[in-house]
Amino acid sequence: MDTASIELPGTEIESISLTDGTLRLRFPKARIIKTMTGSTDRTLWWQAGDLVIEGAQLPGPLPATPIVCAGGDIDANLYTYRDMIPLPLSTRGRVGCDLKLSDGSRLQASGDAIHLEMEGIAKYVEHIRTNTP
Repeated sequence: MDTASIELPGTEIESISLTDGTLRLRFPKARIIKTMTGSTDRTLWWQAGDLVIEGAQLPGPLPATPIVCAGGDIDANLYTYRDMIPLPLSTRGRVGCDLKLSDGSRLQASGDAIHLEMEGIAKYVEHIRTNTP
């Protein structure tokens, strides 16, 4: 099985908005790591898209943008994804995020549903070789 995920550390967040309970994080060039079945090597791609949390509740104010994500967790019911977001992602239930930002602040939110809205086709950047002895 081939897998793809957004690598949160190093991914820029262009904007963050909260409108009518919908939190939207805009990634102008999300860093996507793809792995092919049977291979230890990976490839790096980029693609624009939004992480959307519906029924969002935040304990504090929205951080200033643009800003770079330094890592964090995405919660999707029983699963916690550390420093990554699986592609595709679309689930309802107990969801949220706890993201560390490059200025030392955090973006924490919980909600009722979470999904990714990716735009266009992912663009290839480079091959990531695994150093093997």
